[in-house]
Amino acid sequence: MMLDPARSYDLIGDVHGCALTLEHLLDRLGYHKQGGVWRHPSRMAVFLGDIIDRGPRIREALHIVHDMAEAGQALCIMGNHEFNALGWSTPAAPGSGKQFVREHTPRHARLIHETLAQFEQHPGDWHDFLQWFYQMPLFVDAGRFRVVHACWDSALITQLRQRYPDGCIDRDFLQASALPDSFASNAFDRLLRGTDMRLPHGLTMTSGDGLTRSFFRTKFWEDDPQTYGDIVFQPDALPEPVARTPLSRDEKNSLLRYAVEEPLLFVGHYWRSGTPAPIRPNLACLDYSAVLYGKLAAYRLDQETRLDPNKFVWVDVERPEVLR
Repeated sequence: MMLDPARSYDLIGDVHGCALTLEHLLDRLGYHKQGGVWRHPSRMAVFLGDIIDRGPRIREALHIVHDMAEAGQALCIMGNHEFNALGWSTPAAPGSGKQFVREHTPRHARLIHETLAQFEQHPGDWHDFLQWFYQMPLFVDAGRFRVVHACWDSALITQLRQRYPDGCIDRDFLQASALPDSFASNAFDRLLRGTDMRLPHGLTMTSGDGLTRSFFRTKFWEDDPQTYGDIVFQPDALPEPVARTPLSRDEKNSLLRYAVEEPLLFVGHYWRSGTPAPIRPNLACLDYSAVLYGKLAAYRLDQETRLDPNKFVWVDVERPEVLR
């Protein structure tokens, strides 16, 4: 998927069905609705995935982004939620021991419930969107900047490019991901969910969304981390004794490092909070928890090769007034 390096782009974080907030953000960025499509005279939007699930207007959000993409006004890469939806809807390959690529467990059902409910009266629409998800690349390398939903792993992306030069996968690759530790499974997990590390001593953590995990999400750019606390990158903090635990040499060596001299990289996925700002001069996460009444954030990219903290734009998502 080629992006013209001479153009200016607006990179937009995880929408998660917040269609009205998205319209407010596009308006703030100078896009106008013409002929049913949001357009800008000189810029183009790049969405970082996770348009679906959780929010109140998932179908509307998909129509906004899809119609912009069809009109050449936007590009949308795949997020883990679009991948999950494809997996939920796709039978597993014979012999895999599974019925669907993404098994229909109660936990998985809970994550996709809102999307399926909102499309219940629009099955044809949902079918068409699932086909469109295959047109969402897993990554885009535009030379001076890169986009991926969660984590840039150069070795994996080099391998993936050999099979899918434009970053767009097919049903065979999706079905292959049902096999744990397959290349397809590792590619989806790393690029769309990020890097993680097992908690020490068999510990588990229950996060704010009620899920119990034995792993925690890690940074993929720290140059010289010393402790677990130095590499945690998720909304839920590690327990203090764990955070202070030194990393072993093997653990340090297993960490990815996205170096500060590499091209600008934009990711979503990580439920950040606070005021949108660069993580480092060449790395920005644009997921500021819009669907949890945070912010829907964008970065206005022109020709700079280092991030400018003044070029983040966002809309605060207000809680609906509680009726008394």
